[in-house]
Amino acid sequence: MRWIRRLSLLAVVGVVVLTCSCSRQQPPSTPPSAYPVAVDFDKVGKYPALTKSGAGYVYDDVLEYRVWVHPGDDDYYRAFAIYEEAKRFSERTERAEEPLVLVLQREHINEPEPGKYVYVKGDRITEWRVEWLAGSKRGPDTIQKFLERKAKESAQQKNQPDRK
Repeated sequence: MRWIRRLSLLAVVGVVVLTCSCSRQQPPSTPPSAYPVAVDFDKVGKYPALTKSGAGYVYDDVLEYRVWVHPGDDDYYRAFAIYEEAKRFSERTERAEEPLVLVLQREHINEPEPGKYVYVKGDRITEWRVEWLAGSKRGPDTIQKFLERKAKESAQQKNQPDRK
């Protein structure tokens, strides 16, 4: 009878300990950020310095945040995995620019001339302004919907009478 009580008590204690330990939130591995963090922290700072600049309308992954510094003849950049770290460095460093974000585009939209949009498939690395990230993450049908919307807008503009 005693061993049943001990076994029951042990089982209750075990359940309580297990429940308490499972309900604790694990600390986040990275601090919260207003923007996506780099997809691979180990590669931050290892991408080519010279890349494309801007364009594409959509992105697949954030590779790093960059702060370009212009001390004189030898311009350089510092790379960061998290936007807020890049922003702090930019604010504290003389002759530093605002942070840019290096993004990977597996598919993107080219605009060779105003109003003409071309779907492009293939990896492309480019620097963007950080604010362009908002609403620009590519999903499965993002590009198709964008092109359809632009075609519809273009057709509507052609059907409007001239207001001269």
